[in-house]
Formats: sequence, structure tokens, C-alpha cells
Amino acid sequence: MTHTYQVNGMTCNGCVNKVKIELLKLVDILKVELQLDYPQATITMKKHIATDKLQQAISKAGHYTITDVDSMMDHEEPGENERDSYYPVFLIFGYIAGASLLIQLVSGQFSTVQWMSHFMAGFFLVFSFFKLLNVKAFAEGYQTYDLVAKAFPVWGFIYPFIELLLGILFLTGFYPLGTNIVAFFVMGVSSIGVVKSLLKKSRFQCACLGTIIKLPLSKVTLFEDLLMVTMSAIMIIRSF
Repeated sequence: MTHTYQVNGMTCNGCVNKVKIELLKLVDILKVELQLDYPQATITMKKHIATDKLQQAISKAGHYTITDVDSMMDHEEPGENERDSYYPVFLIFGYIAGASLLIQLVSGQFSTVQWMSHFMAGFFLVFSFFKLLNVKAFAEGYQTYDLVAKAFPVWGFIYPFIELLLGILFLTGFYPLGTNIVAFFVMGVSSIGVVKSLLKKSRFQCACLGTIIKLPLSKVTLFEDLLMVTMSAIMIIRSF
């Protein structure tokens, strides 16, 4: 039997070799395939080995963590189960869209730019909240697929605070042009990492809502990023 796991903490090929050696020491493991760029381990074993036992093994090599990707994804193709797992995201988007539309209704006139600004404020504030519940876990998960976080791990720790700041700036309307430019580039770069992961068909946990709510990385993740990029681009254009 073969299972896929996500391994966090590896920073070089030396780490890959150390983790692989410790895993192969387990009697029932026949083959281990590890990759650094997208830190996944494909393990072939005689009989199923509990993830806790695998964690004990790789802990001997250093501060590495291993997560069973297969159990999280349940070997399902995107479909009804994936839609169910993304229900929290759809619900959050519904609440934010409804609240921002209600603000327009109360004001007595509809402004597309103002609605988008309030929507983005809600998006960044809510999504940063979930990330800030466990910044370290978010940073480790984000590093598995984000280009900047891969090169500079500290970015994963800074990113939730960038989202929080953007939420506050959009909410208060402070320097809208500069705020939209920052949002455009931050979300644009983030979407590139998601695209690369999807093209490689790599399976990771989406870090958009931190690690409190477990979500698979999919086209829904890309839609979130591109929606923010599109809205910020529209508001940048309208500023001139």
C-alpha cells in the first residue's frame, strides 16, 4: 500500500536524506520518495503504519512534522465532498458579501468601489483572524506552496499581520490607492504559488483559514486570491 504525506521543516537536501533514512529504518516501509520543493513523502509499506509512529521516526532526524495527506483528502476527486469541506469558506464569503451590501443599502446609494472596499476589508480581517489563531502552524503550512514563504520562511509569520493591516486600511479608507497596490501584489504573488501547486497536482492543506479549519488546496483557493487581485486592480484603475 502507498500513502502520501506532507512533511514540514525540511530546508535542504540534507534534511530530505535524514528524514528518508529514519523512515526506511521502519521494518514495514518498502520505499520512500521525498521531494523538497513541494515537501511531500510518498511511502510504500507492507502494512499500514500509524502517522504517530512515522512522526516518532522522523523526530529522531530533527524538528520535522509529518501529516497524512491521504486521510485529509480521503482519496476523493474534487466534487461533492470537496464542496462540503469548503462550506466554511462559502459561508464566510456570503456573510461578508451580505454585510458589505447592507452597508450600501443603508447609505441610500450603491457605489461599486465602496462595496468592493468594504468586501475586501471584511475578507482580510476575517481571514487574518483565523491565521492569527496559530501563526506558527499557518506559516509551516503556507511555506509548502507559497513562493515567497518557501524562499523566506519569515514571510509566513508576517503574512497574517499584512492581511490584518490591509483589512484595517480598507475599512478606514486610508490612502486607498496605496492600499490597493499592496493588496494587488500580495495576493498576486500568493496566487502564483497556488497555480504552480495545482498544475503539479500537488495535494496540500490550504492555509487560507489557518489550520483551525482544514481545507484542501484547490481552484477555490485560487478563486479567492484572484478575486482580491481583480477587485484591487479595478479600484486602482478607477483611482486615475
